[in-house]
Amino acid sequence: MTVPIIDKTCRFVEEKLAGEGSGHDWWHIYRVWNLAKNIAGKEGANLMVVELSALLHDIADWKFHNGDDSIGPKVAEQFLTANHVERRVIDPVIEIIASISYKGAGVPTPMKTLEGKVVQDADRLDAIGALGIARTFAYGGYKNRLIYHPEEKPVLHQSFDDYKKNQGHTINHFYEKLLLLKDRMNTASGKRLAEARHQFMQAYLDQFYREWDGTA
Repeated sequence: MTVPIIDKTCRFVEEKLAGEGSGHDWWHIYRVWNLAKNIAGKEGANLMVVELSALLHDIADWKFHNGDDSIGPKVAEQFLTANHVERRVIDPVIEIIASISYKGAGVPTPMKTLEGKVVQDADRLDAIGALGIARTFAYGGYKNRLIYHPEEKPVLHQSFDDYKKNQGHTINHFYEKLLLLKDRMNTASGKRLAEARHQFMQAYLDQFYREWDGTA
């Protein structure tokens, strides 16, 4: 049986993200939620904290709020407080939401708790593999970016500010983020699931370049 606050959070997030077309929609949240529950069960994490964090992790993503990464935690806290969630649950959820995002190749993003590691892994798993590829091109189209430009090389950003300002073409995003995520997984479950998705992306890129060059 669904816990009432989980059910209410699902409805809140689905309504909030309805019609979102950049790959950060309700169905992204739904997949991350399911992955997080799966990993939490195997790793022994607190399920309430994991579920709420997964459901609310993109409720106000900085990418759609002028780079302000403080809005998401604030919106989540307001919602949880208004729904009388205990402080002992709210605090770790807010910390996870504030810390979960990838911030550039040169920027460590460690999670302090097992629950944070679980949710971060689930979010990153949805950024790679077949779904990750689809979401990457959806976001590139949303931002009016080129698919590829052979003269524009990837940049391994050394600060979050530089990463936020990135305007590179979509294929560069594979090298600036997606292909790096396999080695940034936290849990044994996350690492296992990431392997096949990583290999799929590599195979996709090999085929992409062959078709780009007219050899396949």
